[in-house]
Amino acid sequence: MNTLPTVNTLKQQARALRAALEPTTPVSHSQSLELVARQHGYRDWNTLFARLGNQHPAPRFAIGQFVTGRYLGHPFRARIRAVRERADGWFALDLKFDDPIDVVQFKNFSNYRSYVSCTVNGLGRTFEKTSDGQPHVVLDLA
Repeated sequence: MNTLPTVNTLKQQARALRAALEPTTPVSHSQSLELVARQHGYRDWNTLFARLGNQHPAPRFAIGQFVTGRYLGHPFRARIRAVRERADGWFALDLKFDDPIDVVQFKNFSNYRSYVSCTVNGLGRTFEKTSDGQPHVVLDLA
């Protein structure tokens, strides 16, 4: 998972770093931003900030909102029942499918899911993947 934290998270890291260094090595806020940028592998804060500007904007999820996508490879339409914003641009969602999805691929057995809880990134994809490498949930974000 090589996603960058949000600008707010990076600034919080810089404040925490500055507070930790304060007793022995006083640094300015801009110096702490530079140090945080280097910790994330960037030359300086401006380079990191420019990179963040090129990321996809964080999606906006709301309770009651309808979303479409794929769950375990099956297309779905669902209503969001709960939203919790996690750190670094991840969102915990509880989804209720309009039509239950059969998650079993064996023809003599079925297991239908009407609800699913998942955590998606800013691109609408879960970190968890199926055995063939596909994310469990992929949302259609337009």
